[in-house]
Amino acid sequence: MVDWHRVALRGTPTEGNDMLRWWAAKESGEEGPSKAVSSPGYIPWGNGARINPFTFGLLGALGVLVALLIGAIIGQLGTVLVYVGVALFLSLGLDPVVSRIERRLPRPAAVAVVVGGVLLAFAGVLLAIVPVLVQQITNLVENAPQMVDDIVHSDWYAWLTGQLGTDFDSAISGALDFLQDPTNLGEIGGGIVAVGAGIAGGVTGVIIVLILTLYFMASMRAMKRLAVRFVPAYHRPRFRELLEDVSGAVGRYVIGQVSLALCNGVLSLVFLSIIDAPLPALLALIAFVGSLIPLVGTLSASIIITAVCLVNSPMTALTAGIYYLVYMQIEAYVLSPRIMSRAVAVPGSLVVIAAVGGGALGGILGALVAIPVAASVIIIVQKVVFPAQDMKRLPPGERPLAAETGAAEPADGLPSPGAPSAEA
Repeated sequence: MVDWHRVALRGTPTEGNDMLRWWAAKESGEEGPSKAVSSPGYIPWGNGARINPFTFGLLGALGVLVALLIGAIIGQLGTVLVYVGVALFLSLGLDPVVSRIERRLPRPAAVAVVVGGVLLAFAGVLLAIVPVLVQQITNLVENAPQMVDDIVHSDWYAWLTGQLGTDFDSAISGALDFLQDPTNLGEIGGGIVAVGAGIAGGVTGVIIVLILTLYFMASMRAMKRLAVRFVPAYHRPRFRELLEDVSGAVGRYVIGQVSLALCNGVLSLVFLSIIDAPLPALLALIAFVGSLIPLVGTLSASIIITAVCLVNSPMTALTAGIYYLVYMQIEAYVLSPRIMSRAVAVPGSLVVIAAVGGGALGGILGALVAIPVAASVIIIVQKVVFPAQDMKRLPPGERPLAAETGAAEPADGLPSPGAPSAEA
C-alpha cells in the first residue's frame, strides 16, 4: 500500500499524480484514491470537480480585461499619483526633523514648526527672485527696440550678413515683420496663454503637494500603524522594524541631498555676488535646485550659470566656470562622501544605475526618487531575503525527512552534535 502521507510530504516527480489523487481521496474520506478520482480525463479541483475549458478561458479573458481597466485608470490618474508620491517622499524626508522637534514639543506643534519653516523659506526665495525678474522683464520690454537697432548695426551682424549673404538678412527681416504684424498677435497671444496655463498648473501642483505633505506629516505614525495591520500578527514586529528602516533611509537621503544643495546655493550666492554676476540670487537658486538632482544636476546648473555670466563679460564667465569646476571636485570627493555616507548606504555603481534608470523612467522626479528606492530595496534584501536564504541549510528533498524525524536542520550543512554518523 502506498504511504499517502509520505507521498504528500515528499511529492517526488514519480509520485506526483498519486499526490493529487491522495488529496481528492482525503476529501472523500477514503483510504486511498478511488478509481473514479484516478480515471483519465478527471482533474482534481478542490473537491474533485471537473474544470470546464470554456469557464477557464472565460475567467482568463476577464482577468485580462480587469488588468487593462486598472492600467487605464492608473494612466488617467497619473498626475494625481505623482502628487501623492512627491508628497509622501517629502513627508518621509521631513519626518526625522519633526521627530527631533517632537522631543520638546507635541507632534502637531512640531509639524507646524517644520511647515512654517518651509513656507518661510519658499516665501523668502520668491521675495528675492520675483522683484528682480519683474524688473528685468520690464527693462527688456522697454529697451527691446534699442537692442534690436544695436544688433542690426553691430560689427558681428555685418560680418554674419557678409558671410551668409542675403539669406541671413532676409530671415531676420521676416522675423521682425512677423512680430510687428498685428494679425499675428493671436498666435503670439495663444502661446503666451499656454505658457501662463502651464505656470498656473505648476503653481497649483505645488500647492497640492504642500497640502498633502502637511497631512502626511501629521498622520505619519497612523499611516505606519495602518500599514502594519495588513500584515499577519506574527510578522508585525519584523515588518514594523523593516518599515522604520526604510522610512529612515528615505528621510536621511532627503536631508543629505538638501544639505548638499544648500551648501551649493549659499556658496554660489556669495561667490556670484563677489564677482558681480548678473542676478546672483536667481543663479544661486538655480544652483540649489540643480544640486537636488543626482549626478548631472550640479553640472547642468554650472553650465547654465556660466552661460548667463557670459552676458556680463567673458572674464566673469571664465571665473564662474573655474569656480564650479573646483566646487564639483570638492563636492564629489569631500562633501558628498561625508554627508551621504551617513544618509544612505548605496554602492556607487548602484547610485549611477539607479539615477540613470530613474531618470529614463520618470525624468527629474524619477532620478530624485531612484536612489532612496534603491536604498530601500537593499534594506529589504539584507533583512528579509538573505536571512530567509540562510535558514535553508538542506536541499529541498531532505527537508521533509528532517521534519518527519523531528531533527533540526544542521548549520552550514554539518551534522548536529547528537546525530549519529554515517559510519555508525
